Amino acid sequence: MLKEQYERVIANGGRIAGPAAEALLNNKLGQGTVDWLKSNFFKTELELGHCLRLPAEGPCECDLYLRCSKFFTTSEYAPRLRSRLTRERQLTQDAVERNWPREIERHEAITRRIQELLAEFGEPCEDLNEVSE
Repeated sequence: MLKEQYERVIANGGRIAGPAAEALLNNKLGQGTVDWLKSNFFKTELELGHCLRLPAEGPCECDLYLRCSKFFTTSEYAPRLRSRLTRERQLTQDAVERNWPREIERHEAITRRIQELLAEFGEPCEDLNEVSE
């Protein structure tokens, strides 16, 4: 499943990004990981990509798409990333209005990370349909 999705994305001109992308691109996943992913790939899907963390590794407690070494995403998720980026900007503005400095920092960090992922794909940060309306 993982290989099929990867090949489909690449065949359609897409790209792959995130900390786990290097392991995927360079075939650095162990056989146990590959075997587990073959039968459980759909369970790895997140809002903005996939997590390669195995059940034996326990739950991940971070915002996976930020820095988790097990996270990867594909350019197919670009619309979702842009939507989340819009939401993070709204949340940042709300935190500014409420004078919540830590929330401002958190939402700005998420905004930067999403922008980085979109840049890795060569994708715009703005939804071109929304910009032209």
